Amino acid sequence: MTGARLLRIGVLNGDDIGHEIVPASVRIAEAAAWAEGQAIDWVHLPIGRAALDSHGHTLPPGTLETLGTLDGWILGPIGHRDYPKVPEAINPHPILRKHFDLFANVRPTRSYPGIGCLRDDIDLVIVRENNEGFQPDRNVFMGSGEFRPNPDLTISVRVISREGSRKVARAAFDIARTRKKRLTLVHKNTVFKLGCGMFVDGCYEVAADYPDVTVDEVIVDTMAMRLVRDPQSFDVIVTTNMFGDILTDEAAGLVGGLGMAPGLCIGRGSIAMAQATHGSAPDIAGKGIANPYAMIESTRMLFEWLGHRHGLPAAVATAERMRRGMDRALADPATRTPDIRGSATQAQMVEGIVAGMLQ
Repeated sequence: MTGARLLRIGVLNGDDIGHEIVPASVRIAEAAAWAEGQAIDWVHLPIGRAALDSHGHTLPPGTLETLGTLDGWILGPIGHRDYPKVPEAINPHPILRKHFDLFANVRPTRSYPGIGCLRDDIDLVIVRENNEGFQPDRNVFMGSGEFRPNPDLTISVRVISREGSRKVARAAFDIARTRKKRLTLVHKNTVFKLGCGMFVDGCYEVAADYPDVTVDEVIVDTMAMRLVRDPQSFDVIVTTNMFGDILTDEAAGLVGGLGMAPGLCIGRGSIAMAQATHGSAPDIAGKGIANPYAMIESTRMLFEWLGHRHGLPAAVATAERMRRGMDRALADPATRTPDIRGSATQAQMVEGIVAGMLQ
C-alpha cells in the first residue's frame, strides 16, 4: 500500500442473493484496491431480514448514524415484499435515499459482445430522480403519497418540485459533460402539463450553466419505443422517478437482463450508495448461479465517483482495474454465468474477474 487516503466503506448485504453478490463485490474491490494502493476500512452493518432476526428491526437503530460517518456504502438487494407484516419490518431503501438526500440514481446500460444483447452498440446512462414522483414511500415529508379515503377509492399523489428537478438535472449535466456532451430530457408534458412542465423548466434553468452540452427532449412513450429501435442515438438521459424506474428496466433488457443493470445513488454531498437495480431473487439464492455483475459494477462506480469527488487517483485506478477484470471475464463464456450465455458458477465468474484484474 502506498498510503493513499483511507476510504471507509459500509457493507450491507441485504437479502437473499445479496449475501452472495455483496461479499463477491467486496472481494473484487479489495483485490483491485490492494493492487493500486488504495486503503479501505470495510464497515459491516446489519440490514434487511437478517437484521430483523438478529436486531429486531430491518434498519436497526444506529445504522443511519454510522452510515453518516462513512464515505459510501454497498447496499445489497432488499426483498421487502416478503418481510413479515410487523412495524419493525420496513423497507430501508427510501429511508436511506431520503435521509442522505441521494436524489439522483445513475443507471448505465452497456452492451458486451456474446452475452445476448439485442444490440452491440449501446452505451448510455439514465439519471433517474430518486426522491419525488409517484413513489409514495418517499415523496412526502410525513405520511404517504398514496391513500384510500374509502374502500372503493385510492388516490396517488405525484410530487414534482422545481428544486428537485434542478438537482437531478445538474447531476445529469455533470455526467453528460464527461461523456459526449449530449443530454436528453424525458417527460410527458403534453399530458402532465404542470408536473412534467415544471421538471422540464427546471432542467432548462440548469442548462444555462452548461452551454457546452446539447439538450433535446423526448416524450416518455416515444422513448420507450426508441430505446428498442435506436438506443445508440442516446448518451445521457434524465427523467422523473417512475419514468426512470421503468425505462431503466427496459434498457437492461436490451443488454442481457437485470443482472447487467448497475446503479449508483448520489446527491450534493460527499456520500454515495452503490446499489444494483435488480431484486433479491430468492428463487436462486444459495444456488451459486446469481450474476454478480450489476453489484460489482455498482461498487466499481462507487470507487470511481469517490475517487473523482475526493481527488484520489488510487480510487480511480481501483475502479479502472475492476473494469478491466470484468471486461475480460465477460469476454469468455467460461467466466460468465448462464443468464448471459456462459457456463460459469458465480464463484467461477468472480475468480475470472480477479484473474483478469491482475493480468
